[in-house]
Amino acid sequence: MIFPFLTIAPSGNKGKGVFTSENIPANTVIEISPVIVLSAKERKHLEHTKLYHYIFEWGDSRKKAAVALGYISMYNHSYDANCEYEMDFEDSSITIKTVKAIKKGEELHINYNAVPNDATEVWFHHLIEQP
Repeated sequence: MIFPFLTIAPSGNKGKGVFTSENIPANTVIEISPVIVLSAKERKHLEHTKLYHYIFEWGDSRKKAAVALGYISMYNHSYDANCEYEMDFEDSSITIKTVKAIKKGEELHINYNAVPNDATEVWFHHLIEQP
């Protein structure tokens, strides 16, 4: 399930990102997408490809990986995200929900640390534009 008003568009120096063509209230589930779960061994292979930048650590041990379908892998990172994601290991899916009201035309962000305002540096922190 992906709301039809979500779209993929250029996001400055971040490549592409997810944007909205309508206002979205806070606490709105905007996407539920399946994932393809990969074993720890399969993940090791992906770590040497471009897909490495789009996978999610998966499972209680975080040694597996998940390739998310839908728009999930296109949400860019922000330390002050307007969305959050929830991984359902049993159902092999990821849900995106807004944590703030989002205005028409805005980009939707998740925090790759899994908590919308977690300021723990992500592995590519040195590449992120600072305010």
